[in-house]
Order: sequence, then C-alpha cells, then structure tokens
Amino acid sequence: MIIRKLFKFENAHVVRGCSSVKCRSSLHGHSYKVELLFASNFLDHGQMVYDFGLMKQNMKALVESFDHAVAIWSGDDAGYKADMKKHSLRWVELPVSPSAEQFARVIFVLIDRLLHLTSCVNGEKEVRLQSVIVHETDTGYAQAFHEDAYSVHMGLIELEQIVFSDAVRDEWRDKELFAKMKRGERFVNPAEV
Repeated sequence: MIIRKLFKFENAHVVRGCSSVKCRSSLHGHSYKVELLFASNFLDHGQMVYDFGLMKQNMKALVESFDHAVAIWSGDDAGYKADMKKHSLRWVELPVSPSAEQFARVIFVLIDRLLHLTSCVNGEKEVRLQSVIVHETDTGYAQAFHEDAYSVHMGLIELEQIVFSDAVRDEWRDKELFAKMKRGERFVNPAEV
C-alpha cells in the first residue's frame, strides 16, 4: 500500500545551465508542492501504514526548511552565493542545482535518512519512502525514486554538503535535528501526537 503526504513551500532560485534564459539568469520563485509517498505491506496498530500526524514532526520541519528561503547551488558564482546569504536570512546551500529534479532528489535523501534513523512505537513495519514528487508549477513536476536519489550520474548528494542557514535551523523544534541526522543518531517517534 502507498500513502501520500503533501507539503507546500515558497522558494526562490536560479537554475544555471538550463535552456530557459529567464530561469538560468534571473532569481525567481515558485510555489512548490511536495508529495512524500510511503509504502509498506503492513499496517500499524491503528491500521495505518504511517500516521500522518507523525509526519508533522521532523519530516515537516525538513521540507519547510525551504519555505521563504533561497536555494543556492554550491557550484554557483562565489559573489552570487555571498550576496544571497547576505541579503536573505533564510537560505539552503545544496551540492546540486536547485531544479525541480534535484529538489526531489535532495528531499528524498533527507526524508529517507530521517525515516531510517527513526524508531517507531506503534507497530509500523517496513515503511519505506517510495518516491518524492516536487511540483514546481501547476503543470510541471519531477518525481524521484531511490535509484534517482542516490544516482552518481545525477550528482551525489551527501548530507554533509547541505547547509541550512541559522535562521532555518532556529525554527526547528529540535535545533540539532540535522546535526543528529548527520551523526546517525536515532529518533524515537512519540507515542502520541
């Protein structure tokens, strides 16, 4: 069975190297919709694959880290990167260009890592992230699966290469969320939300 949780965020970016002149040469924004699709052959004690309420904890915090932020490619011009960080409190620096395709891969890597580090307490079994869909516009989206997220051909995405600004991290309930993920620390889902 597959379940889906939808999140939304507003984000600005430049996608260097693309065919669209506007997209590659001007800072612009989108109203993103992100679908997280989870799969399991089992149901928990509440007869659910994974309680949607649990997704409103750390998963939501990670996805909303991109909200009202500037997505910056670490390979972009140094002056541009410095200016974006100087003039925006909320930014995320990524090891890949912030296209819809790469957003889907980055979010897959983040949520997949968090899910693997999370201990469930309500009978959830073999829950896996099936895919991530990132809608950049009403008419266009990218969908990433496990093989896409970890593809060397599309550029490796290591957690250590992702940088969230202080303003982003300050909004997390657990200020050490990402640091714990990078260290491989375990998370335990609450019994109630």
